[in-house]
Formats: sequence, C-alpha cells, structure tokens
Amino acid sequence: MTDTVLYDVPGPRARSRHRLYGVAASLVIAGLIAWICYLLVDTGQFEAEKWRPFEYEGIQRLLLEGLGNTLKAFGLAAVLSLALGAVLAAGRLSDHRPLRWVATLCVEFFRAMPVLVMIFFIFVALKVQPLPALVAGLTLYNGSVLAEVFRAGVNSVERGQREAAYSLGMLKSQVMTHVLVPQGVRAMLPAIISQLVVALKDTSLGFLITYEEFLQAGKLIATNLNYDLPFIPVVLVISPIYIGMCMLLSWFANWVAKRERRSVKTRGAQVAKAEPGPMVPGVKP
Repeated sequence: MTDTVLYDVPGPRARSRHRLYGVAASLVIAGLIAWICYLLVDTGQFEAEKWRPFEYEGIQRLLLEGLGNTLKAFGLAAVLSLALGAVLAAGRLSDHRPLRWVATLCVEFFRAMPVLVMIFFIFVALKVQPLPALVAGLTLYNGSVLAEVFRAGVNSVERGQREAAYSLGMLKSQVMTHVLVPQGVRAMLPAIISQLVVALKDTSLGFLITYEEFLQAGKLIATNLNYDLPFIPVVLVISPIYIGMCMLLSWFANWVAKRERRSVKTRGAQVAKAEPGPMVPGVKP
C-alpha cells in the first residue's frame, strides 16, 4: 500500500467505514426528504385546487415577466461587477501608492457593507429607480469581492513567470495581459462563477424596493390566492427555477473551463514529419 503526498491511502477497514458513513448519510437525507414530503401531503399542498391557478395565462405571464426582470437585473449586475472588479484589481496591483490606497479603501468598504443596506440607501436616499438601485447595489458589493478574486488569481501565478516576462523587455501592461491574467484565469474561474451565483440569488432582494422581479411576482400571486398556506405551492414553483438557473450557470462555467483547457494556445505544437533531405556534397548514399 503506497502513500500519497497529502494523506495515507485508506485501507480495507477505513474504506468500509467510509461506505458505512455514506450509506448512513444517504438514509438520513432520504428520511428528511420523505418527512418533508409527508408534511406537504398531510397539509394538502398537492391538491389539484392549489395548483390549478398556475394554469391561468395571467399568472403564467406574471411569472415570466418576473423571471425576465430577474435575468435583466442579473445580466446588468454581472457585466458591471466584472468590469468594476477588473478596475479595482488593477488599482490594487498598481505600482502607484495613492491609486493602490484608493482602490483598497473602495474594496474594503463595499465588501464590508451589507448589500441590502447599499440597495436601500441608493433607492431611498438617492431616490433612484428600483432597477438601477438594485443593479448598483449588487455591482458595488460583487465587484469589490471579484476584485479580490482577480488580485488573488494574478498573484497565484509563479513569480518566475513575471520575472521571465520582464527579462524579455515586456511592459507591465503586456505582462499582465499576455502572461499573468491568462494563467490566473483558471484559478479565478470557480470563485468568479460562485460569486455570480451569489449575485443571481441576491436579485431577489429587489422585491424589498418594489422591483417586479421573480420573487415579487410569486409574492403577488400568493397574496391573491384564497386558500391556506398559499406560499408553499408558489415556493415549490419558484425554487426549482432558481436552482436550475444556478446549475445552468455552473454548467456554463465548467464548459468554459473545458474549452480553455482545449484552447489552441495550450495544445502541443504540430511538428512536421521527418523526411530525407538532400545529400551532402561529396557523401555517397
């Protein structure tokens, strides 16, 4: 039995314990799901009367409009957050001390400020419309977090890569764009996608400032249903859609990562097949 660098390879008894733990955890999760389903059935949440309203065209249109507004806010916030994060990361990596201090102050302030407080301040104090207020709050918070992700990704590249690029006479901007950033992207990608998933879920805060997003549409539907516990069927409809969007975003990240690994820049160079060349003069074949 050989040892790995980080840990000892588990033996037969350890593997048996791991399988036992896995089976026990699966049984606990299955029991929890069964208990939740029992409670839903016991309270009559799957009765046809409670699900019939979702067949109405008006409710379907309301949900689709709310979903579209959620995706609109997320798209704007994602693009602006990436741009702001890149700018702040460049400032933190700058050789100019005043610029580095200003960027650090912005990152630390907006990262420490609760996103809901920023959204409310922009909406109430600055009297901004709901969509710009929501996008601005998400951009400031997620952009500051992404700035640290970008900075850490660039600094994770081996120091020798930077020194070799400078020894070739490259400028700092060239070193960043052609050497450090392309290599740091692979380390950044999981954290970037994780933060974008956070931004997608935080769009639900828009209902607190009357923005008609997906959660606000569900709340409006639930308040107009005339049976007990109307929020549960609405949650059962909205939650899988949120989960599906997050899983789709994760799948897209994996696809980008695989495509990056298959990029032409990372492939081996094609070498021409060896063929006999002309004979050297004076040498007999």
